[in-house]
Amino acid sequence: MESSGSSVSGEETGDYGSFWGSPVADLLERIRSYDEDCRLEAAMEIRWLTKTSSKNRRQLADTVGPLVSMLRSGNQECAEAAMLALLNLAVKDERNKVKIVDAGALDPLHFFLKSADPALQEYATGSILTLSASSMNKAAILSAGAIPPLVAILSNGTPQAKIDAAAALFNLSSIPNCLAVILSSHPIPPIINLLKTIKKSSKTAVKCCSLLESLLKFDEARTALTRVKGGVLTVVEVLEEGSIVGREHAVGALLTMCKSDREKYREIILNEGVIPGLLELTVQGTPSAQSKARELLQLLRKSPYRRPEFQADTVENIVCSIVSRIDGDDQVGVAMAKKMLAEMVQVSMEQSLRHLQHRAFA
Repeated sequence: MESSGSSVSGEETGDYGSFWGSPVADLLERIRSYDEDCRLEAAMEIRWLTKTSSKNRRQLADTVGPLVSMLRSGNQECAEAAMLALLNLAVKDERNKVKIVDAGALDPLHFFLKSADPALQEYATGSILTLSASSMNKAAILSAGAIPPLVAILSNGTPQAKIDAAAALFNLSSIPNCLAVILSSHPIPPIINLLKTIKKSSKTAVKCCSLLESLLKFDEARTALTRVKGGVLTVVEVLEEGSIVGREHAVGALLTMCKSDREKYREIILNEGVIPGLLELTVQGTPSAQSKARELLQLLRKSPYRRPEFQADTVENIVCSIVSRIDGDDQVGVAMAKKMLAEMVQVSMEQSLRHLQHRAFA
């Protein structure tokens, strides 16, 4: 996205009027010109002026309408310049975000989301992400039909477009009925495939797991997850290796599955070696993650199917002891719980080693 990774500071860019030496009226006149070259030059100037300056974003808000018109010009170079200028105008400016949508930008952006040109598609995805950060725009973006192309980009877009598409879907998922629309585009396989390729501790992993936690309330999503090769395993990996928030969403996703149908999903989850990570989470997770992890452990340990390598009696005893000690604020109890966790990891070492070998040769 235009606003990130820039080496140009606000001091280098300066406020509008000192940079490029053009008054606002002159720039407005040029962006409204019938001459394409003139408009292109003006759009590029707006892009640079608004790259780091919030003051310039406010002063140049009246260029939004002409820039949106450029998106419909049919000239790819003009559309690209206008998109990047609008993107910079919207960054960290709530009023401009709303103004861009009100000016009719969503229809051309929806068109560019489906573009065969990777650059145009990537810029459009970044623009939708930025606009979706405003709660006032979310319903309009949903109504404009942005969900199906965003899910398609999760599968076929550039690496950056995939990340931005996941973040945009995360932003939109909070509005009513959006989850059903997302689900109808079959998002589970591309979300899992994206999770496999990124750092499990990244912000994108957090957003993907948050999406999964919400989507797994639907039976169709749960079925899709179990059908994706390594789907449940990928969620378990976030539970083990993710950030604090990512681990909370990952355990929430697994808990949602298990609560929906314990008999159907317990063994599927257990087979991915989730127990050590869950036990660690009961000690080191956020309060919400600890609660979810304890609840999931309770569901998993009630399985009637007992395998010798799982050593169910030992696991039950340790889990019950950990849960009872962590329920209080006793620091000695917490320390003992951590010691029990180490014992649990030792108990399940044989299973974990087999699990790691399975991952290595899968």
